Amino acid sequence: MLSILVVDEKRARAAIIEDGLREAGHTQVTLVTEMKGLVREIERLAPDVIVINLENPNRDRLEHFFQVSRSVQRPVAMFVDRSDTASIEAAIEAGVSAYVVDGLKKERIKPILDMAISRFNAFRRLQQELEQARGELEERRLVDRAKAILMKRRGLDEPSAYALLRRTAMNENRRIAEVARSLVTAQSLLGDDA
Repeated sequence: MLSILVVDEKRARAAIIEDGLREAGHTQVTLVTEMKGLVREIERLAPDVIVINLENPNRDRLEHFFQVSRSVQRPVAMFVDRSDTASIEAAIEAGVSAYVVDGLKKERIKPILDMAISRFNAFRRLQQELEQARGELEERRLVDRAKAILMKRRGLDEPSAYALLRRTAMNENRRIAEVARSLVTAQSLLGDDA
């Protein structure tokens, strides 16, 4: 069961969203009408999804909500009455999962919410894959530097340097990248770069 936070300064507008969510079977719906301290309130409530409804947002107001979206790391569906290209691009950059212009209708709430959650999860997976790829690339660079150090200091060829790193990692029950990091760190402390 999802817990959903609805953010809207006007209770009458928020009622449309609440009705749509309840008709879709969502019972854990909380309404926040006060914008001051919103991030703290979000942290306190820890909702699974956030739905924000803005009537006529100006640039400062949109930027405030985009900052909220960046900091909370949850699916955010944002409804606005009007928008422009720059606002749409800023919403995407901020990680807003669904940015709906002039589309607040009770029967549309559930599909938009489902789409926001799906987009958020897809984006999160891509971020994790990117971080993993960056980590693997950094580890590869460390191993290459460590091999270069061993080749220079011990007069080894590349396969032998790698085999020595691998054997050391196995003997110490550590990953090759950890052994490589230790070697590179030790080498930098000695002040004799390879």
